[in-house]
Amino acid sequence: MKKPFPLRTIGLAVALAFGAAAAHAVEFTDPRGDDKGPGNYTYPTDGVYKAGSFDLVKLKAEKSGANVDFSVDVAANLEDPWGMGGGFAVQMVFIFIKTGAGGYSDTWTGINAKFAPGHEWNKVVVLSPQKKARVTAEAEAKLGAMAKDIVVPNITRGRGRPISGSVPLSELGGDGNVDGWSYQVVMQSNEGFPTATDLLTRKVNEYEGQHRFGGGNDGDCDPHIMDVLDGPGADQKEMLAYTCGPDGKATKTATLKMIKK
Repeated sequence: MKKPFPLRTIGLAVALAFGAAAAHAVEFTDPRGDDKGPGNYTYPTDGVYKAGSFDLVKLKAEKSGANVDFSVDVAANLEDPWGMGGGFAVQMVFIFIKTGAGGYSDTWTGINAKFAPGHEWNKVVVLSPQKKARVTAEAEAKLGAMAKDIVVPNITRGRGRPISGSVPLSELGGDGNVDGWSYQVVMQSNEGFPTATDLLTRKVNEYEGQHRFGGGNDGDCDPHIMDVLDGPGADQKEMLAYTCGPDGKATKTATLKMIKK
């Protein structure tokens, strides 16, 4: 008759198993109440843009088998006033990921920001209330070579306060070491009728309007971003600081940094 394993041995094995699983997840929190871009942005005046709707408070990425599950929490309960069908409507979330060496320092018109040297992105996961087919079609039409590194979940859902979606690990590349990657989140607003160059996002203008954010510039020099992830060496106000020339073009572009655990 074999002797049973001591309980402490079984307990250690269980602990190690759970520890291994936990190593494939990463979570970041962001301060509440900073959904003002570089400090002075204001929400549109229409009632669908409820306070806290663009206030990023948490990002979670977790490896689940052959997929990676992403979840972004905001500071207000999600609603679907435009009947998008996924449980949310006004938010548009871009999760920039540095999975390895190299990458892009530029983004695209409609974000109006770049990434600092050494903080380049390799992939972007898009959490949008628009259908995947439209997001990918817009990316292919507007983003040139970047389009191949835009990753969109088949289904993106908003429930309570988290917006979530799952993508194949194979589409993210890298080494699959989710907790070893670096991240940055850009919180914008979904726009169903974007300009010819913008990727389904809403602009920030000098003055707010029914469906326009305020506190920025009517040119294309200001970052159209309400919130990003803060972290060590990455302060939101510093990252989103910008200056405009008299022609409405940036003389200093907002410059983002990646955050890593």
